[in-house]
Amino acid sequence: MNLGDGTKRKLFGRLSIATGNSLQIAGIVAAYFALIISRSTDSTAVAVASMVLAWLLLYLSSHAIAHWLVGRLVGIRFLFYTVGGTSNPEGWPLGVRWVFMHLPFLGVQTDKVSMQRTSPVGRALMWSAGVTASAIIPTFAAFYAWMSAVPWSGWFCIFAVGWALGTFASNWRSPTGDYSKAKRVLGC
Repeated sequence: MNLGDGTKRKLFGRLSIATGNSLQIAGIVAAYFALIISRSTDSTAVAVASMVLAWLLLYLSSHAIAHWLVGRLVGIRFLFYTVGGTSNPEGWPLGVRWVFMHLPFLGVQTDKVSMQRTSPVGRALMWSAGVTASAIIPTFAAFYAWMSAVPWSGWFCIFAVGWALGTFASNWRSPTGDYSKAKRVLGC
């Protein structure tokens, strides 16, 4: 995948749609259990580690499946999941950029014909779903941890809100960001 700046998305492999969906659902379920542990343990270290793990699992597991779910609802078919670094590296600061280029993010490959047959609004909704999910869902988990009085969760909630705002901003202003793709589809 060409990123427009001469950088290619580093791909590690492919997964079937069923395997990719199962993996992401397992990540979301594991995040749920990590949140339960974070609010029920007496150990501050375990509580904080479980809270951070839940946030990370939700961040990694909600993006591509949201593209798939919304895409299917608007009539887009998908071929497979890709496993690889971010497709939006220029949206992140240098240190984070290198990490994100090497993390195993899931992407979902659309079927070209079904994309062409889907309305611009449907395609924009599909493009927007992943970033929206990966920003909002983990932030809600951090907020839940804070409301459950998990140790250090207030500070972590502030971090999560800041990260979500950065996620939104990086995908809005970067030409390879999903919101930029949605804007292009709508002619904005």
